[in-house]
Amino acid sequence: MTAMLVAVAVLSTGCASGPNVNPKDPLEPMNRSVSKFNDTLDDNVLKPVATGYRDYTPELVQKGITNFFRNLSDVFSTANNGLQFKGRETAESLMRVVVNTTLGIYGLFDVATEIGLQRHPEDFGQTLGYWGVPDGPYVVLPVFGPSTARDTSVLPLEFSTDFVAKHDVVAERNAAVVARIVEKRASLLQTSDLLTGAAIDKYSFTRDSYLQFRRNQVYDGNPPDEDQLEDPSADPASPSAK
Repeated sequence: MTAMLVAVAVLSTGCASGPNVNPKDPLEPMNRSVSKFNDTLDDNVLKPVATGYRDYTPELVQKGITNFFRNLSDVFSTANNGLQFKGRETAESLMRVVVNTTLGIYGLFDVATEIGLQRHPEDFGQTLGYWGVPDGPYVVLPVFGPSTARDTSVLPLEFSTDFVAKHDVVAERNAAVVARIVEKRASLLQTSDLLTGAAIDKYSFTRDSYLQFRRNQVYDGNPPDEDQLEDPSADPASPSAK
């Protein structure tokens, strides 16, 4: 399914035409339909559940759940920082996992931050971007939301290495999957409320914000000017420029 989405997205870049076509979003008609489906699902299921979680779950429990899933993501941040040859970030990410898994009781408490070990979030999509793989067309995935062809292409790898999805005890695995989804949605409640209240095209704003956000992540908050990307030697994220 993921491979099919990527193939459709890539092929569509050569099929889209017209003066109003956004070159970063050749799949806009399809993306808008999927986005509308996601909005309906969110309005009727995800947002109400996340709001109840935020309002009625003790803050200490919420913090523990957030810390637990961040600790799991730090494992992959360690790997991806390593794949990008970021020595200090790799070492700090690894130390965070060790400290929080042991002293933090499987990550429920963020002891690492308290002792000065900062997070350096990295994922497989960012690693591909670091090594020069272009983001490709913007894609809106059912349920998962905004993505790009590059980020969508690594979903099978992320699924296959997901500790939660691979957990053997079905009841515990399902509970963890739901908890992660609800925790993630709850963390975005304030942002989505501001977006809903603004007099803008929600789809375009979400798309442009997401693409800029991912670009900043790939370039560690220091993206080059657009014209610099035409010259690989001037690309600060390119290994040859480092």
